[in-house]
Amino acid sequence: MTTGGKLLTPILDAPGSAPDQGLFGLWNDELSEALRQFGLLPYRVRQLETALYRQKVTDIREVTTWPKDLRERVAAAGLLVGLPEIAETFRSVDGTERYLIAGNDGQTVETVWMPEGDGGEEGDSSSTPDAEPDTDASASAKKPWSRATICVSSQIGCAVNCQFCLTAKLGIIRNLTAGEIAGQVAAVLKRHHAEPGRDRINLVFMGMGEPFLNYDAFMAAVRLLAGPMEIPESRMTVSTSGIVPGILRFAQEKVRPKLAISLNAPNDLVREQIMPVTRKWSIAEVIDAVRQVPLRQRERITFEYVLLGGVNDQPEHADEVVKLVRRAQFPAKVNLIAWNPGPGVPFKMPGADDVARFQERLREQGVPAFVRKPRGRDIYAACGQLKKTTAAN
Repeated sequence: MTTGGKLLTPILDAPGSAPDQGLFGLWNDELSEALRQFGLLPYRVRQLETALYRQKVTDIREVTTWPKDLRERVAAAGLLVGLPEIAETFRSVDGTERYLIAGNDGQTVETVWMPEGDGGEEGDSSSTPDAEPDTDASASAKKPWSRATICVSSQIGCAVNCQFCLTAKLGIIRNLTAGEIAGQVAAVLKRHHAEPGRDRINLVFMGMGEPFLNYDAFMAAVRLLAGPMEIPESRMTVSTSGIVPGILRFAQEKVRPKLAISLNAPNDLVREQIMPVTRKWSIAEVIDAVRQVPLRQRERITFEYVLLGGVNDQPEHADEVVKLVRRAQFPAKVNLIAWNPGPGVPFKMPGADDVARFQERLREQGVPAFVRKPRGRDIYAACGQLKKTTAAN
């Protein structure tokens, strides 16, 4: 088993070079600088931003608010939009879709679309009525879903090496750029004709990779999504395995998603066996860092807890989780996830009775606990199953 120390140095960067970035992913001064040779006035840059991030054009010639000669000059200079493209699609019996999304270097990363979500937002501020978007009822009625969640990746592969996760088997290949991270969202929204502000769209940064090991690109993508792409930060959640320096940086951000901690064990002894990152930062150190995050009104920290049959799913484990949450002394909830199986991963699913008993044990002691519904297990789209799989089963 690989220890966390070797793989997690330097703390907030991962090996592998990113491809050349197109215009998608640039914003404000970056976009102006990239087009400096054309002497664009500020309003022309704003028109391009609208075309890139609201209309989601794939070719510079589609920026119809620009004069034709300007479009041709920019295209002739070899400047590409660079919006990631969906290379392959796998559809589950439950309506979930898993995508292999291609980067400019030919590498693919996985993204998941979950119509109606998986219940992960239950019990937090994003599920409250005042967080609803202004909805055009006639437009929504034409869609087969009333809300949806997009699960977004931040890296190709992952360095954290959680033993129950298929992505860990890839190791770390490279970081994604801000454009590749936000581009996953744009590509999926375009496929489903979804419009933020009109449709209820939640984003969870819980796909491939550890977001806080690609911190700068991840946060640049968040600012892009919350800015010109107009997805409220209250609709975003980022999950970390407990990268303490990243959490402390995150606490200083003015624009940020909600925070989820991938806990998965009631104590360090169990957690070290399934999450080697615990050898670098203990549960107590992670919670100390989380206390520095200023929470918004009605916001809760989410503890994600994957239930592994016979490992961490017994009543005594639930009692330990209750004590841990109480000691944390900040508003929190627990999302329970029955482990999703994958080839070569040596764990077993918990029994349905064990899941229900665990949830009830937490709730009867005053800890809000919710069970996330498995989505897309049959196409390897569920939590912990993302591994660039090219077959549906």
